[in-house]
Amino acid sequence: MSIWRVLLSIFFPPLAVIDKGCGSILIVFLLTLCGWIPGVIAALVILNNPNR
Repeated sequence: MSIWRVLLSIFFPPLAVIDKGCGSILIVFLLTLCGWIPGVIAALVILNNPNR
């Protein structure tokens, strides 16, 4: 996980997971709409997952 992805996930979480698939983008987008912190946490978890 690069520093640019971490910064992008802090400022605009859905854009950080754009290459992880449509489901990830949708989940992070919905969580970001509910609140900024859940969206950031979800983006960081998805980016930190070694299986994807």
